[in-house]
Amino acid sequence: MRCPRCDSKQIQRDYDDAPALVSLVGMRKLLCNRCGTAFHGFDPLGKLRRARAKSDETFAFHRQAPRYRAHLPTSVSLIYTNGSETKATYSSPAKAHCDVISKMGMCLSLMGSRFAESELSRVGRLFLVRVDLPAARIEAVVSNRNHYRIGENKKWILGVKVEQIAEAEKTKLLTYLEQRATEQPVLITD
Repeated sequence: MRCPRCDSKQIQRDYDDAPALVSLVGMRKLLCNRCGTAFHGFDPLGKLRRARAKSDETFAFHRQAPRYRAHLPTSVSLIYTNGSETKATYSSPAKAHCDVISKMGMCLSLMGSRFAESELSRVGRLFLVRVDLPAARIEAVVSNRNHYRIGENKKWILGVKVEQIAEAEKTKLLTYLEQRATEQPVLITD
């Protein structure tokens, strides 16, 4: 049995009972432990209990790579393609900051006055970013995964995924991340 909303197998009986006639037929009110959706399902033998279902999705919500807070100067340029993937042009760069960094992606903050709102808010939009690490500068093509605006100035926050990065640039990035991992280990609090 799966949740109709998120397709999870983490299902339990809902805390509200279904009407008596419906229960006699085997229909139960069920609850998804992952997204909280309440729905009706067929459970004639009453196998589902009110206790939390055991999770078989051990890897589903784990991060693929550790993230580190940073405040690194960054420049962001829009990438324009003319239909063919061989030629691309870049806009003039806008100043930004890399607030969070990992080997999979980054969180960028910028004022965005140079770019139109439609350009920054489009999911999948490609950017060329140049991040000034303490010992080196890296350059990568990233795609916009999510965005929002904060504050009175309406600063843009972009969550981007690394799409292309040269091997030499990737080595510089991994060296920086390894250094960050040894300098500032992850804190676990109660």
